[in-house]
Amino acid sequence: MEKQLVYKRILLKLSGEAFMGDASFGIHPEAFSHLAKEISDLSTRGVEIGIVVGGGNIFRGADLAASGMDRVSGDHMGMLATVMNALAFQNALEQYGALCRVMSAIRINEVCECYVRRRAIRHLEKGRVVILSAGTGNPFFTTDSAASLRAAEISADLMLKATQVDGIYSADPRKDPNATLYSQLKYDELINRRLGVMDTTAVVMCQEHNMPLRVFNVHKEGNITKIIYGENIGTLVA
Repeated sequence: MEKQLVYKRILLKLSGEAFMGDASFGIHPEAFSHLAKEISDLSTRGVEIGIVVGGGNIFRGADLAASGMDRVSGDHMGMLATVMNALAFQNALEQYGALCRVMSAIRINEVCECYVRRRAIRHLEKGRVVILSAGTGNPFFTTDSAASLRAAEISADLMLKATQVDGIYSADPRKDPNATLYSQLKYDELINRRLGVMDTTAVVMCQEHNMPLRVFNVHKEGNITKIIYGENIGTLVA
């Protein structure tokens, strides 16, 4: 008997780290090829997929500000970096046959569409993967906050946060071998324990809109598919 989809519409948050592989910066298509293939396959099965991309592999506004640049200028540069990642991922998806649209929160009409909520939902309903770039279009907001906002706007069933580890731990497992992996947390626990997975604004937005959040390891092939079909992968925040 064929498994049934548990989630029909999802919002996937990809950080800039997903685009650079083992390198220290830049875009390396081989790093996200498996991810593009999996998402393309899920799209053909009828899963409606929105994706919010980060840009830390190219520019990170907060880091630029820390080095002396005006924060607003740095954040605008970071937004443009997310558009570059979105276009790269669109190309990868299309190579696997997926229908895809890139939408930007800032106007770059010659490169991609402007983000309009109703248009984004219509693209999803037509079976197109929608990559949402440029964050919220405003400085001082992280792409995690943008992901929570877009998940609420498109009425996603689930928000997925892709990370480099297996879920949310009590401490950084790459530094503390005794760190404990949580299978489930409440929003308040995530905030009060300061576990650092997402900024507080993003978590509160999920909480206010009752948006379930699952944090998982993006490097393990098939994880997204397993989650869509109801397997308990990573950490669920709800």
